[in-house]
Amino acid sequence: MTPHTKARLELLVTACLFSTGGAAIKAAAFGSWQVAGLRSGVAAVAVFLLLPASRRVRQGTVGVTLLVAAAYAATLILFVLANKLTTAANTIFLQSTAPLYILLFSPLLLKEHIQRRDLWFMGAIALGMALFFLGRQNTFATAPDPVRGNLFALFSGVTYAAMLMGLRWMGTRGGSPAAAAVIGNLFAFLAALPMMPPLGHHPVGDWLVILYLGIFQIGLAYSLLTRAIPHIPALEASLLLFLEPALNPLIAWAVHGEYPGPWALLGGALIMGTMAVKSWMDARRGVALPAGG
Repeated sequence: MTPHTKARLELLVTACLFSTGGAAIKAAAFGSWQVAGLRSGVAAVAVFLLLPASRRVRQGTVGVTLLVAAAYAATLILFVLANKLTTAANTIFLQSTAPLYILLFSPLLLKEHIQRRDLWFMGAIALGMALFFLGRQNTFATAPDPVRGNLFALFSGVTYAAMLMGLRWMGTRGGSPAAAAVIGNLFAFLAALPMMPPLGHHPVGDWLVILYLGIFQIGLAYSLLTRAIPHIPALEASLLLFLEPALNPLIAWAVHGEYPGPWALLGGALIMGTMAVKSWMDARRGVALPAGG
């Protein structure tokens, strides 16, 4: 098997693991903060053990590593809170608006100016976001408060964008994204810890879900991602990772029977379609997009 083929398979497995997050979070009969804290506690250990690079922070990058870790921790917590309140589809689609905020804040933080050709992209993403808040919101046992959940998901897009911009800055200075991942999960665990008690009594199945989320859905997925990315062109990597938001709602529908409303479905299609076109255009210009998950 060639390195490129192996990397492609690793990215496909990564996307599949990421895509199970919504359904698995809903399957655990723990509270939102309990899932967020326990998942990140397990994930911090898993990433630390699976990625040797996570055990080293280069001198001179400690400050930015902590900032990126804080943004990642906020993203992890908001993602869980959103998934417990709204549909998995709404959560992943609204988090996928992160590139809009990257474009808005790049001139200030990265000194990368907005191009005229990016304005259509920003408008399309903004319209897709607005569609999630139109019409009647579907409620399910696994999505009891979609409006509040949609807001958490929207904010997770902002923190995810901050994390990606921080990772881009670290990449220019030899920082360790793996270290930021470990510290971010540790921050998330510590932030959730005061809200976690009492844990109560839970069957083994609930604890197995938590272990799966921490070890496989985050730990193994990030390990495969970091191994594969150097061997895959930016466009191909981004398109392979688009499997995550495509599968996420399908898995949640198959497991929990929840589905997005028509406006949310239209908004998600608009966001993901716009992202796919921009990925293709940026790859033609040689712009490497950061991978998500």
